[in-house]
Amino acid sequence: MISVASWNINSVRLRMPIVERFLTEEAPDVLCLQEIKTVEETFPFEAFNALGYTHHAVHGQKGYYGVATVSRIPLKEYSRHDWQDNGEARHVGVELTEQGKGTVIENVYVPAGGDIPDRNENVKFGQKLDFLARMTDWAGKIDAPTLIVGDFNIAPLPSDVWGHKQLLKVVSHTPLEVEVLQKFKDAHGFVDIGREHIRDPERYFSWWSYRSKDWRVNDRGRRLDHMWASPDLAAKSTGHRVLEDCRDWEKPSDHVPLITEFDL
Repeated sequence: MISVASWNINSVRLRMPIVERFLTEEAPDVLCLQEIKTVEETFPFEAFNALGYTHHAVHGQKGYYGVATVSRIPLKEYSRHDWQDNGEARHVGVELTEQGKGTVIENVYVPAGGDIPDRNENVKFGQKLDFLARMTDWAGKIDAPTLIVGDFNIAPLPSDVWGHKQLLKVVSHTPLEVEVLQKFKDAHGFVDIGREHIRDPERYFSWWSYRSKDWRVNDRGRRLDHMWASPDLAAKSTGHRVLEDCRDWEKPSDHVPLITEFDL
């Protein structure tokens, strides 16, 4: 059995205490972090090593973006793609080398896309769509059992948001974004593992805005974080959890972790 977690941590150095708590309590074999907001030279390797996470792949950037995958089991860095086409650190891929040998885990942080869902009025929205188009081209060429995880910044289903009708014109839930994400999914035949275990139309959120004074009471969440797998790999998933309680921890991220277990 191998467990893989994904978490947009919103600054790994600032939130290392809750990362340590998470790894101590949940102990996933592999943890994929997004929005680490640091370069490799200042990444907290020692803290992870002390917890037994001695295998690393870090693609960082000072103050913004950045992704990192840390693991208790052997892996090697597999790829780095510039799907943003501007040098931003938004992806790192690893390959498991012993347990689950040959399985590839792609860790990605898709751009948020700004506030206006129109590429002519909002450059950031166009960049997001282009990022996904480049991912789609890549997905059509995948030839290894692949798990792609991370902050996709899109909540595709009505049950992935607190108010479907209210958010149809809000970036992250617009019909255009959902359509583009579906094209990416179809390019490889990815299986949405979260929705294999938490079936639509059951509520499934992974992000709540910091603007909400009481996130539990208001519960205006969205499912922005995802774990998708190649069909054969998805069939080996035995469980999937969303750790909502982490949103209540001290100095929390606005995202919560996801964990999937695989029988490899």
